[in-house]
Amino acid sequence: METKKFCLTERQMPTQWYNIVADMPNKPLPPLHPATKQPVTKEQMSAIFAEELIDQEMSTERFIDIPEEVQEIYKIWRPSPLVRATGLEKALGTPAKIYFKNESVSPAGSHKPNTAVPQAYYNYKQGIRHLTTETGAGQWGAAIAFAAKHFGLDVQVFMVKVSYEQKPYRRLMMNTWGAECIASPSTITASGRAALERDPDCSGSLGLAISEAVEMALQHPEDTRYCLGSVLNHVILHQTVIGQEAVAQMEMAGAEPDVVIGCFGGGSNFAGLGFPFLRRNLVEGRNIRIVAVEPSSCPKLTRGTFQYDFGDVAGFTPLLPMYTLGHDFQPSDIHAGGLRYHGAGSIVSQLLKDGLVEARSLPQTETLAAGILFAKTEGIIPAPESTHAIAAAIREALQAKEEGTPRTILFNLSGNGVIDLYAYEQYLAGALRDYVPGDDEIAKTVSQLSKII
Repeated sequence: METKKFCLTERQMPTQWYNIVADMPNKPLPPLHPATKQPVTKEQMSAIFAEELIDQEMSTERFIDIPEEVQEIYKIWRPSPLVRATGLEKALGTPAKIYFKNESVSPAGSHKPNTAVPQAYYNYKQGIRHLTTETGAGQWGAAIAFAAKHFGLDVQVFMVKVSYEQKPYRRLMMNTWGAECIASPSTITASGRAALERDPDCSGSLGLAISEAVEMALQHPEDTRYCLGSVLNHVILHQTVIGQEAVAQMEMAGAEPDVVIGCFGGGSNFAGLGFPFLRRNLVEGRNIRIVAVEPSSCPKLTRGTFQYDFGDVAGFTPLLPMYTLGHDFQPSDIHAGGLRYHGAGSIVSQLLKDGLVEARSLPQTETLAAGILFAKTEGIIPAPESTHAIAAAIREALQAKEEGTPRTILFNLSGNGVIDLYAYEQYLAGALRDYVPGDDEIAKTVSQLSKII
């Protein structure tokens, strides 16, 4: 079946990022200083983040200009294509139309460079020379290594240990671009050593890797800052180039999505695609469903609680209003390492609380089965994270088939899985198991939050 691809020209690439805070009926609650429980100030955050990124974090402006230096690097892979998945439609025998935004075409193989490039740029502009960060499955670590090299910055990446061991080629990508990659928990930080003392076999988590990276940045305030690949407002802001392009491309296709789907770890690729479509609901009165899909093993949106929590394990970050499983929650060792995070970004959390977006959770085996079907029908091997969006799209398409009603589905292919083949090997060998945390397990870590606020 002929592939239907919808491509924009460089001149049609967005020149501004979209800030959904301007259109939210209820603004997200402010981050709080953990000691005073008062809203954090720019000065307090400046020891961690570049100043212009803090301005974007706190901004309520609807559109923020993308610097020309960032646009020039974006042009290496942007605008990314929108594709109609006709092969998948045929295999499912569905009346639904299925489209996907292909973010796997970036040099790092995922959507992450959309924010890595501006974060590296603003740090470089401020005179910062060293960056620290964390990474789950390695897509973010690879992206910031790629971006930092363009501006001559050094990067130290703390990679969640289970992914460090499962995905050696992802860390080799970071090394190739000049970054140092360290398995987390490590012995070079106090938070890493504390985790290893509690559990010498600790496989790590994004929250713990964040603690290590922030700790290292705080030790060198004169020339080092921390970068984050998801969750925060400025990260989500940068990712909206995805959805803005997709809005224009769906118009080229002569279609309007009934449902927009993204996998969910901290919220960046989900929000990047979904927020420009959600704007049509908020401003134009449309009724497009925006659906976040998380793993059943780490269900903060579907089973977590909405309250203030730390973004990391050690408590170095400000307190953020979020749906959370508790920062001490230890996710199971699923292959979608980028989704193994205890909390959700404050913007997404507020939108979910207000009923403006939806959330669902899916088991690991169903998502990888969906990834294999997608690879067979569309030719692209998706990242384990992206298979969550594919599986949800398949569910929507099969529901349309059962009901005999047309439906237009759009999902974000947030990354390719050519370096994640071990996950597929394990699935094909029947070695993968689904894990769903019990209510008691979640209640144990959530109950600790009462000590915070």
